[in-house]
Amino acid sequence: MEHYFNQNPTTEKEIYKFDWNIGEERFYFYTSNSVFSKSGMDFGSMLLVETVIEENEGFSGNILDLGCGYGPIGIILAKLLKDSTMNMSDVNERALELCSMNIKENKVEAKVKVISSAAFENINESFDMIVTNPPIRAGKDTVFSFYEGAYEHLNKNGKLYVVIQKKQGAPSTKTKLESLFGNCETVGKKSGYFIFRATK
Repeated sequence: MEHYFNQNPTTEKEIYKFDWNIGEERFYFYTSNSVFSKSGMDFGSMLLVETVIEENEGFSGNILDLGCGYGPIGIILAKLLKDSTMNMSDVNERALELCSMNIKENKVEAKVKVISSAAFENINESFDMIVTNPPIRAGKDTVFSFYEGAYEHLNKNGKLYVVIQKKQGAPSTKTKLESLFGNCETVGKKSGYFIFRATK
């Protein structure tokens, strides 16, 4: 089976659409096969979004949604953190195509940039916040390259938020982030999912 951490999916494209409410805002997302969580927003991403919004009221700065898939995390944050600018990156070209459709669908084109990149390969900017639901199926080396690159691309006092399940490597992620950043706080935990925040 083809997994989503793949530059050019070869499975036949089938487009789906779902909507998602957060507070008084309604979001619409196109998805397809060969992208992560095609049938709706996954629990981990939702917990990540809720935690970031709760912790960053009034946030102003440049954000990267690393491994954005079809874009729900970055698009929701772009709309609800009104003084932010958003960069969204992924290696999966089908995911990026959907992401661009969803940016237009949710009317956030003015504040969002899409980047085709495997981890930080094509990313040169620095950021005040990086958020990621890392591609676990791609293996630990790839996931850890996300964390290492995030440290290099964060501004001073910049924050990295990671969502990960305990059974998929939360303890090793916490250890890795502590070694990179010198800190790692558990700022959310629910149904086996952990939200970690590391500050540069």
